[in-house]
Amino acid sequence: MTLAARAFAQLATWPDLTEVEPSCGTGRALAAAHGDIAHFHSDRDLDLCLTARVIRRFEEHLRAATAVRLVPGSHWVTVRMEVVADFDLLMTLVSLALRAQQTWPLPDHEPHAGCNDLRSAVVARQSLGAD
Repeated sequence: MTLAARAFAQLATWPDLTEVEPSCGTGRALAAAHGDIAHFHSDRDLDLCLTARVIRRFEEHLRAATAVRLVPGSHWVTVRMEVVADFDLLMTLVSLALRAQQTWPLPDHEPHAGCNDLRSAVVARQSLGAD
């Protein structure tokens, strides 16, 4: 079983998450009360809706995580599951995503577009904010 499959199986048991058809149409998805949280696109790659506020708050840490890729302007982050530490990171990030949805909608929160799967501008962490 791949790490992504293991993560999906574990997250599907969380009481606030339900398996749904992904809004992007690719792979499998988990949703909470206010919409999709995670899209599992392949055996290693998934997109997670963190919201712009959470991404801004934890941007430095997200950039430092080798498993995480950010797309400018997106409310989603892409996570590449390759080692056990990536699994642990994902569990933490899903908790943050659920917490962000509990305060939905935020006054400065515009509706978010779809996940990063169809976006071609995934930016490696090294190139973000480089001087």
